[in-house]
Amino acid sequence: MTTEHDSHSPGTTHFGFRTVAENDKVSLVKGVFDSVASKYDLMNDLMSVGVHRLWKAAFLDGLRPQPGQTLLDVGGGTGDIAFGWKKRGGGPVTVCDINREMLAVGRDRALDRNLPDGITWVCGNAEALPIPDGSVDRYTIAFCLRNVTHWDRAIAEAFRVLKPGGRFMCLEFSHVIVPGLKQLYDSYSFSVLPKVGEMVTGNRDAYQYLVESIRKFPPQEELATMIRDCGFDQVTVRNLSAGIAAIHSGWRL
Repeated sequence: MTTEHDSHSPGTTHFGFRTVAENDKVSLVKGVFDSVASKYDLMNDLMSVGVHRLWKAAFLDGLRPQPGQTLLDVGGGTGDIAFGWKKRGGGPVTVCDINREMLAVGRDRALDRNLPDGITWVCGNAEALPIPDGSVDRYTIAFCLRNVTHWDRAIAEAFRVLKPGGRFMCLEFSHVIVPGLKQLYDSYSFSVLPKVGEMVTGNRDAYQYLVESIRKFPPQEELATMIRDCGFDQVTVRNLSAGIAAIHSGWRL
């Protein structure tokens, strides 16, 4: 079983462990998330035993929201980061997601939380954001970047839309740094998660893809180098839960 992220031929990319045409990946990813949107947040709780909430809290704590700051949250369709930003006193938020079904869930959740104002919901691609140059103070992308076809293009778009002095922050599944834990994590991921996904959402393949996409994503330091290459300064990495997830941060100076 191949688990490392590897190179692929021109015009192709990976969709989990499958090699697919680059032009097909967006529709394949949309299909995955459209199919699980209504159960997405429940599955996050089940898969991580609620730990994803602690990761997101640490992410938002590091972001330090301020009332006068604007946030662009990319791939945040169901709203967790946007809601946390507003709860902590942050300014206006734009949530941009390629999946309309995920955005619909997010809007409904915002209404349930009496947060109809201060959050704008936009359908768009992380590689070609419908956002003006230099227009936002903070850019976040949580558990989304690995689903993008060209990671470097998405990071370059983040640099483009941020104001000088703006901050980029990415929360993503990463690579476990403790050997013994890695074996347990791999066993749990490949044996348990797809079965739970099938029971809860009826879509085993979606969660098989999720497990595989994590293994294809670059290791922490490789991603940090990519972020620097896109123009960001003061790039840092913080491992969470021994590297199961990681926070990458950079500044546009």
